[in-house]
Amino acid sequence: MFAKDIGIDLGTASVLVYIKDKGIVLREPSVVALDKNTGKLLKVGTEAQKMLGRTPGNIVAIRPLREGVISDYDMTERMLREFIRKVAPIRLFKPRVVICVPSGITEVEERAVIDAGIQAGARRVYLIEEPLAAAIGAGIDITQPDGHMVVDIGGGTADIAVISLSGIVESASIKVAGDSFSEAVVKYIRKRHNVLIGDRTAEELKMKIGCVFPRPEEVSMEIKGRCLMTGLPRVFTVTSSEMIEAFEEPCARILEAVHGVLERTPPELVADISTNGIVMTGGGSLVWGFDKLIESHTGIETYVADDAISCVAHGTGRSLDWVGEMQDGTMNISRSRQML
Repeated sequence: MFAKDIGIDLGTASVLVYIKDKGIVLREPSVVALDKNTGKLLKVGTEAQKMLGRTPGNIVAIRPLREGVISDYDMTERMLREFIRKVAPIRLFKPRVVICVPSGITEVEERAVIDAGIQAGARRVYLIEEPLAAAIGAGIDITQPDGHMVVDIGGGTADIAVISLSGIVESASIKVAGDSFSEAVVKYIRKRHNVLIGDRTAEELKMKIGCVFPRPEEVSMEIKGRCLMTGLPRVFTVTSSEMIEAFEEPCARILEAVHGVLERTPPELVADISTNGIVMTGGGSLVWGFDKLIESHTGIETYVADDAISCVAHGTGRSLDWVGEMQDGTMNISRSRQML
Protein backbone atom coordinates (compact mmCIF):
# COMPACT_ATOMS: atom_id res chain seq x y z
CA MET A 1 0.00 0.00 0.00
CA PHE A 2 2.92 2.36 0.57
CA ALA A 3 4.15 4.22 -2.50
CA LYS A 4 7.70 3.68 -3.68
CA ASP A 5 9.66 6.77 -4.71
CA ILE A 6 9.86 7.18 -8.50
CA GLY A 7 12.54 8.66 -10.76
CA ILE A 8 11.45 9.88 -14.22
CA ASP A 9 13.69 10.72 -17.17
CA LEU A 10 11.21 12.97 -18.97
CA GLY A 11 12.81 13.05 -22.41
CA THR A 12 11.71 14.65 -25.67
CA ALA A 13 11.93 11.29 -27.45
CA SER A 14 11.18 8.83 -24.64
CA VAL A 15 10.19 8.54 -20.99
CA LEU A 16 12.03 6.14 -18.67
CA VAL A 17 10.63 5.40 -15.22
CA TYR A 18 12.79 4.10 -12.36
CA ILE A 19 11.29 2.73 -9.14
CA LYS A 20 13.45 2.54 -6.03
CA ASP A 21 14.73 -1.00 -5.38
CA LYS A 22 13.31 -2.21 -8.72
CA GLY A 23 15.31 -0.29 -11.36
CA ILE A 24 13.91 0.83 -14.73
CA VAL A 25 10.36 -0.51 -15.01
CA LEU A 26 9.06 1.46 -18.01
CA ARG A 27 10.59 2.73 -21.26
CA GLU A 28 8.11 4.31 -23.67
CA PRO A 29 8.21 6.96 -26.45
CA SER A 30 6.95 10.44 -25.40
CA VAL A 31 3.93 10.31 -27.71
CA VAL A 32 0.20 10.56 -27.05
CA ALA A 33 -2.72 9.94 -29.41
CA LEU A 34 -6.12 11.51 -28.81
CA ASP A 35 -9.48 11.94 -30.50
CA LYS A 36 -9.79 15.59 -31.56
CA ASN A 37 -13.59 15.53 -31.45
CA THR A 38 -14.00 14.17 -27.90
CA GLY A 39 -10.58 15.01 -26.37
CA LYS A 40 -10.34 11.37 -25.25
CA LEU A 41 -6.85 9.94 -24.78
CA LEU A 42 -6.60 6.90 -27.03
CA LYS A 43 -3.02 5.63 -26.74
CA VAL A 44 0.17 6.56 -24.93
CA GLY A 45 3.78 5.58 -25.64
CA THR A 46 4.65 2.79 -28.10
CA GLU A 47 1.08 2.33 -29.35
CA ALA A 48 0.74 6.07 -29.99
CA GLN A 49 4.13 6.25 -31.74
CA LYS A 50 2.94 3.72 -34.33
CA MET A 51 0.22 6.23 -35.26
CA LEU A 52 2.60 9.16 -35.99
CA GLY A 53 2.01 10.38 -39.56
CA ARG A 54 -0.63 7.70 -40.14
CA THR A 55 -3.77 8.98 -38.41
CA PRO A 56 -7.19 9.80 -39.93
CA GLY A 57 -8.60 13.32 -39.57
CA ASN A 58 -10.23 12.90 -36.15
CA ILE A 59 -7.17 11.33 -34.45
CA VAL A 60 -4.01 13.27 -33.71
CA ALA A 61 -0.71 11.77 -32.48
CA ILE A 62 1.55 14.37 -30.84
CA ARG A 63 4.77 14.66 -28.90
CA PRO A 64 3.99 16.94 -25.93
CA LEU A 65 7.66 17.74 -25.23
CA ARG A 66 9.83 19.78 -27.56
CA GLU A 67 13.53 20.54 -27.19
CA GLY A 68 13.61 19.15 -23.66
CA VAL A 69 10.73 21.22 -22.27
CA ILE A 70 6.93 20.97 -22.09
CA SER A 71 5.25 22.37 -25.20
CA ASP A 72 1.77 20.99 -24.39
CA TYR A 73 1.15 21.10 -20.64
CA ASP A 74 -2.20 19.28 -20.63
CA MET A 75 -0.92 16.39 -22.77
CA THR A 76 2.29 16.05 -20.71
CA GLU A 77 0.29 15.84 -17.50
CA ARG A 78 -2.04 13.20 -18.99
CA MET A 79 0.90 11.21 -20.36
CA LEU A 80 2.71 11.31 -16.98
CA ARG A 81 -0.48 10.29 -15.15
CA GLU A 82 -0.83 7.29 -17.48
CA PHE A 83 2.81 6.21 -17.00
CA ILE A 84 2.67 6.63 -13.19
CA ARG A 85 -0.59 4.64 -13.13
CA LYS A 86 1.11 1.85 -15.12
CA VAL A 87 4.05 1.49 -12.73
CA ALA A 88 2.38 2.43 -9.42
CA PRO A 89 -1.30 1.40 -9.32
CA ILE A 90 -3.64 3.02 -6.80
CA ARG A 91 -2.01 3.13 -3.37
CA LEU A 92 -2.74 4.67 0.01
CA PHE A 93 0.11 7.20 -0.26
CA LYS A 94 1.19 9.14 -3.33
CA PRO A 95 4.85 8.65 -4.42
CA ARG A 96 7.62 11.25 -4.22
CA VAL A 97 8.99 11.82 -7.71
CA VAL A 98 12.35 13.05 -9.03
CA ILE A 99 12.13 14.32 -12.63
CA CYS A 100 15.13 14.96 -14.83
CA VAL A 101 15.33 18.30 -16.70
CA PRO A 102 17.84 20.00 -19.07
CA SER A 103 20.50 22.15 -17.37
CA GLY A 104 19.37 25.29 -19.23
CA ILE A 105 15.78 25.14 -17.96
CA THR A 106 14.15 28.41 -16.81
CA GLU A 107 12.22 28.87 -13.54
CA VAL A 108 8.93 29.02 -15.46
CA GLU A 109 9.74 25.73 -17.21
CA GLU A 110 10.78 24.19 -13.87
CA ARG A 111 7.45 25.18 -12.35
CA ALA A 112 5.56 23.67 -15.34
CA VAL A 113 7.35 20.30 -14.86
CA ILE A 114 6.67 20.31 -11.10
CA ASP A 115 2.98 21.22 -11.58
CA ALA A 116 2.58 18.50 -14.25
CA GLY A 117 4.12 15.94 -11.86
CA ILE A 118 1.83 16.98 -8.96
CA GLN A 119 -1.27 16.90 -11.21
CA ALA A 120 -0.21 13.46 -12.50
CA GLY A 121 -0.34 12.05 -8.97
CA ALA A 122 2.96 12.78 -7.20
CA ARG A 123 3.02 13.76 -3.52
CA ARG A 124 6.09 15.91 -4.03
CA VAL A 125 8.25 16.61 -7.09
CA TYR A 126 12.00 17.28 -7.12
CA LEU A 127 14.11 18.10 -10.17
CA ILE A 128 17.63 17.03 -11.11
CA GLU A 129 19.63 18.35 -14.05
CA GLU A 130 20.41 15.89 -16.86
CA PRO A 131 24.24 16.08 -16.86
CA LEU A 132 24.36 15.38 -13.11
CA ALA A 133 21.96 12.44 -13.42
CA ALA A 134 23.94 11.16 -16.44
CA ALA A 135 27.22 11.32 -14.50
CA ILE A 136 25.71 9.37 -11.56
CA GLY A 137 24.21 6.82 -13.97
CA ALA A 138 27.56 6.42 -15.76
CA GLY A 139 29.16 5.42 -12.45
CA ILE A 140 31.15 8.61 -11.83
CA ASP A 141 31.77 9.48 -8.16
CA ILE A 142 30.56 13.07 -8.30
CA THR A 143 31.24 13.79 -4.61
CA GLN A 144 35.03 14.00 -5.10
CA PRO A 145 36.91 17.31 -5.70
CA ASP A 146 37.76 16.02 -9.16
CA GLY A 147 36.63 17.41 -12.53
CA HIS A 148 34.52 15.27 -14.86
CA MET A 149 32.96 16.32 -18.16
CA VAL A 150 29.68 14.82 -19.33
CA VAL A 151 28.15 15.29 -22.79
CA ASP A 152 24.52 14.11 -22.73
CA ILE A 153 22.85 14.10 -26.15
CA GLY A 154 19.15 13.32 -25.84
CA GLY A 155 16.24 13.74 -28.23
CA GLY A 156 15.62 17.47 -27.79
CA THR A 157 18.70 18.91 -26.03
CA ALA A 158 22.43 18.35 -25.74
CA ASP A 159 23.67 19.08 -22.22
CA ILE A 160 27.38 19.58 -21.60
CA ALA A 161 28.62 20.01 -18.04
CA VAL A 162 31.72 19.94 -15.87
CA ILE A 163 30.97 18.34 -12.51
CA SER A 164 32.94 18.47 -9.26
CA LEU A 165 32.00 18.15 -5.56
CA SER A 166 28.40 17.04 -6.35
CA GLY A 167 27.65 20.19 -8.31
CA ILE A 168 27.76 21.60 -11.82
CA VAL A 169 30.71 23.99 -12.22
CA GLU A 170 30.13 24.99 -15.87
CA SER A 171 27.42 23.91 -18.26
CA ALA A 172 25.72 24.56 -21.59
CA SER A 173 22.36 23.31 -22.82
CA ILE A 174 21.64 23.63 -26.54
CA LYS A 175 18.52 22.66 -28.44
CA VAL A 176 20.47 20.54 -30.92
CA ALA A 177 20.22 16.78 -30.40
CA GLY A 178 18.67 13.60 -31.80
CA ASP A 179 15.64 15.35 -33.32
CA SER A 180 17.92 17.89 -35.04
CA PHE A 181 19.89 15.02 -36.59
CA SER A 182 16.69 13.45 -37.94
CA GLU A 183 15.54 16.83 -39.33
CA ALA A 184 18.97 17.30 -40.93
CA VAL A 185 18.54 13.94 -42.74
CA VAL A 186 15.10 14.97 -44.10
CA LYS A 187 16.50 18.31 -45.36
CA TYR A 188 19.59 16.70 -46.90
CA ILE A 189 17.62 13.97 -48.76
CA ARG A 190 15.21 16.62 -50.06
CA LYS A 191 18.04 18.84 -51.29
CA ARG A 192 20.38 16.12 -52.61
CA HIS A 193 17.91 13.57 -54.03
CA ASN A 194 14.78 15.71 -54.53
CA VAL A 195 12.84 13.17 -52.49
CA LEU A 196 10.64 13.70 -49.44
CA ILE A 197 10.97 11.14 -46.62
CA GLY A 198 9.12 10.86 -43.31
CA ASP A 199 10.50 11.32 -39.80
CA ARG A 200 10.45 7.60 -39.09
CA THR A 201 12.50 6.83 -42.22
CA ALA A 202 14.98 9.58 -41.22
CA GLU A 203 15.24 8.07 -37.73
CA GLU A 204 15.90 4.62 -39.24
CA LEU A 205 18.64 6.04 -41.48
CA LYS A 206 20.24 7.81 -38.51
CA MET A 207 20.28 4.67 -36.40
CA LYS A 208 21.35 2.15 -39.05
CA ILE A 209 23.95 3.95 -41.18
CA GLY A 210 24.24 7.39 -39.56
CA CYS A 211 27.78 8.48 -38.66
CA VAL A 212 29.64 11.71 -37.86
CA PHE A 213 33.15 10.39 -38.46
CA PRO A 214 34.39 8.38 -41.49
CA ARG A 215 33.69 4.66 -41.07
CA PRO A 216 36.41 2.09 -41.89
CA GLU A 217 34.03 0.70 -44.52
CA GLU A 218 31.23 2.56 -46.26
CA VAL A 219 27.73 1.24 -45.59
CA SER A 220 24.52 2.02 -47.44
CA MET A 221 20.78 1.57 -47.09
CA GLU A 222 17.89 1.46 -49.55
CA ILE A 223 14.97 3.71 -48.65
CA LYS A 224 11.62 4.76 -50.11
CA GLY A 225 10.27 8.28 -50.43
CA ARG A 226 8.09 10.53 -52.58
CA CYS A 227 9.78 12.14 -55.57
CA LEU A 228 9.16 15.90 -55.52
CA MET A 229 9.36 16.12 -59.32
CA THR A 230 6.81 13.43 -60.21
CA GLY A 231 4.90 13.02 -56.93
CA LEU A 232 5.40 9.26 -57.26
CA PRO A 233 7.15 6.79 -54.91
CA ARG A 234 10.88 6.36 -55.49
CA VAL A 235 13.41 3.85 -54.16
CA PHE A 236 17.04 4.93 -53.86
CA THR A 237 20.24 4.24 -51.91
CA VAL A 238 21.84 6.47 -49.25
CA THR A 239 25.46 5.98 -48.10
CA SER A 240 27.15 6.61 -44.74
CA SER A 241 29.41 9.32 -46.24
CA GLU A 242 26.23 11.23 -47.23
CA MET A 243 25.16 10.98 -43.58
CA ILE A 244 28.38 12.75 -42.49
CA GLU A 245 27.47 15.62 -44.85
CA ALA A 246 23.87 15.70 -43.55
CA PHE A 247 25.01 15.87 -39.90
CA GLU A 248 27.64 18.57 -40.44
CA GLU A 249 25.67 21.52 -39.04
CA PRO A 250 24.27 19.93 -35.81
CA CYS A 251 27.71 18.38 -35.11
CA ALA A 252 29.42 21.77 -35.48
CA ARG A 253 27.03 23.32 -32.92
CA ILE A 254 27.60 20.54 -30.37
CA LEU A 255 31.39 20.78 -30.80
CA GLU A 256 31.17 24.56 -30.35
CA ALA A 257 29.22 24.09 -27.08
CA VAL A 258 31.79 21.53 -25.79
CA HIS A 259 34.62 23.94 -26.65
CA GLY A 260 32.78 26.84 -24.94
CA VAL A 261 32.33 24.89 -21.69
CA LEU A 262 36.01 23.86 -21.68
CA GLU A 263 37.04 27.50 -22.23
CA ARG A 264 35.06 28.64 -19.17
CA THR A 265 36.23 25.80 -16.91
CA PRO A 266 38.90 26.56 -14.23
CA PRO A 267 42.38 25.29 -15.26
CA GLU A 268 42.63 22.75 -12.40
CA LEU A 269 39.43 21.07 -13.53
CA VAL A 270 40.50 21.10 -17.20
CA ALA A 271 43.63 19.21 -16.09
CA ASP A 272 41.38 16.65 -14.33
CA ILE A 273 39.20 16.28 -17.43
CA SER A 274 42.24 15.65 -19.66
CA THR A 275 43.14 12.79 -17.27
CA ASN A 276 39.62 11.42 -16.68
CA GLY A 277 38.37 11.88 -20.24
CA ILE A 278 34.97 13.01 -21.51
CA VAL A 279 31.95 10.74 -20.94
CA MET A 280 29.10 10.67 -23.49
CA THR A 281 25.57 9.58 -22.59
CA GLY A 282 22.10 9.69 -24.17
CA GLY A 283 20.72 8.13 -27.34
CA GLY A 284 22.36 10.75 -29.57
CA SER A 285 25.82 9.68 -28.42
CA LEU A 286 25.24 6.31 -30.12
CA VAL A 287 25.49 7.86 -33.60
CA TRP A 288 28.58 6.13 -34.97
CA GLY A 289 31.87 7.95 -34.39
CA PHE A 290 30.61 10.72 -32.07
CA ASP A 291 33.24 9.89 -29.43
CA LYS A 292 35.95 9.90 -32.12
CA LEU A 293 34.73 13.27 -33.45
CA ILE A 294 34.87 14.97 -30.02
CA GLU A 295 38.24 13.36 -29.26
CA SER A 296 39.71 14.58 -32.57
CA HIS A 297 38.53 18.17 -31.87
CA THR A 298 39.48 18.43 -28.18
CA GLY A 299 42.47 16.09 -27.94
CA ILE A 300 40.84 14.59 -24.81
CA GLU A 301 40.05 10.88 -24.65
CA THR A 302 36.30 10.44 -25.11
CA TYR A 303 34.17 7.37 -24.54
CA VAL A 304 30.49 6.43 -24.61
CA ALA A 305 29.14 5.18 -21.27
CA ASP A 306 27.75 1.65 -20.95
CA ASP A 307 23.99 1.59 -21.57
CA ALA A 308 24.19 5.27 -22.62
CA ILE A 309 20.43 5.57 -23.24
CA SER A 310 19.56 4.58 -19.65
CA CYS A 311 22.31 6.52 -17.81
CA VAL A 312 20.09 9.52 -17.05
CA ALA A 313 17.24 7.29 -15.79
CA HIS A 314 19.62 5.28 -13.57
CA GLY A 315 21.16 8.49 -12.19
CA THR A 316 17.70 9.97 -11.53
CA GLY A 317 16.76 6.76 -9.73
CA ARG A 318 19.88 6.77 -7.58
CA SER A 319 19.25 10.40 -6.61
CA LEU A 320 16.09 9.14 -4.84
CA ASP A 321 18.44 8.20 -1.97
CA TRP A 322 18.93 11.93 -1.27
CA VAL A 323 15.26 12.85 -1.32
CA GLY A 324 14.83 12.05 2.39
CA GLU A 325 17.50 14.64 3.25
CA MET A 326 15.99 17.43 1.15
CA GLN A 327 14.46 20.46 2.81
CA ASP A 328 10.84 21.09 1.93
CA GLY A 329 11.68 24.18 -0.08
CA THR A 330 14.04 22.29 -2.39
CA MET A 331 13.03 22.18 -6.02
CA ASN A 332 16.22 21.40 -7.87
CA ILE A 333 18.42 18.70 -6.31
CA SER A 334 21.38 19.77 -8.50
CA ARG A 335 21.50 23.13 -6.73
CA SER A 336 21.23 21.72 -3.21
CA ARG A 337 24.41 21.28 -1.26
CA GLN A 338 22.58 18.70 0.87
CA MET A 339 23.73 16.07 -1.64
CA LEU A 340 27.17 16.00 -0.05
